[in-house]
Amino acid sequence: MESTQPLIWGETSNPQTINTITDRSTDNIPANLPEVPPEKSPAKSTQTATINLPDHRHLPDSDGTFVKNFQEHPQSIILTSSIIPILEKLHPDRRYCIGQDSGIYWRLTEPAEKGAEAPDWFYVPNVSPLLDGEYRRSYVLWKEFVAPLIAIEFVSGTGLEEHDRTPAGEGHRPGKFWVYEQAIRIPFYGIFTAKTSSLEVYHLVDGSYELLAVNDRGHYPIAPMGVELGIQEEGGVPWLRWWDQEGNLLLTGTERAVEAEAIAVQERLAKQEAEEKVTRLAARLRALGIDPDQL
Repeated sequence: MESTQPLIWGETSNPQTINTITDRSTDNIPANLPEVPPEKSPAKSTQTATINLPDHRHLPDSDGTFVKNFQEHPQSIILTSSIIPILEKLHPDRRYCIGQDSGIYWRLTEPAEKGAEAPDWFYVPNVSPLLDGEYRRSYVLWKEFVAPLIAIEFVSGTGLEEHDRTPAGEGHRPGKFWVYEQAIRIPFYGIFTAKTSSLEVYHLVDGSYELLAVNDRGHYPIAPMGVELGIQEEGGVPWLRWWDQEGNLLLTGTERAVEAEAIAVQERLAKQEAEEKVTRLAARLRALGIDPDQL
């Protein structure tokens, strides 16, 4: 059964609570992000109580469900591969991580996976991609102190799950929309429905999601990343893609390689054509009795 009093990321602490749980520096925590809930002291104890909260190594990395359609995996790869050059510029120290259908633990429950949501794609700035040299199995808010900047869901069914605003309460699981908005407080939330080729992007304003307006290119600006999010059809299939602020499509690694090869071929052809022109000109000069090497 789910715990009736779970530890929830972002809850208001009791006036009698003790030191905040921390095993990392919190000097750089943004002011607008929710605080990690502190632990409570026993009523008659004179010493600080310590609870060892689980980290990514102890929590389940899957809830046992299948990926809902075959487009999800390539769609995630496209988003990740094309945004990496932008993130490398934003984070020259490479302190960022990208999750693809990975769990975000925001509260302690029993069983543990009920306290997690797994966006199809999300990006977290200013955190290490590794923890103690290990690849992350999940993203644990009470260990990280930084919420994702953007989360994206790919709709496979009716879209009710992705729009569910049911608040947390005893006896039921809160809705995904509510969790992202009120619990984790993710600044940008995108909902992509490939079946209808539609995209909604919500922005967290004063604690509530507001639907963003598209720009004149039909894209949603994600200002903190300096990019735009929109849809492009390729082979009759709609794909979620990134563009820069000038409206240039951000290419995937494969697309960049193809483009680089095309440029290299053009340069080789241009060089070959120039050399052939020089050879023809030299032949004409010699026919006129002029030695081109003496010019």
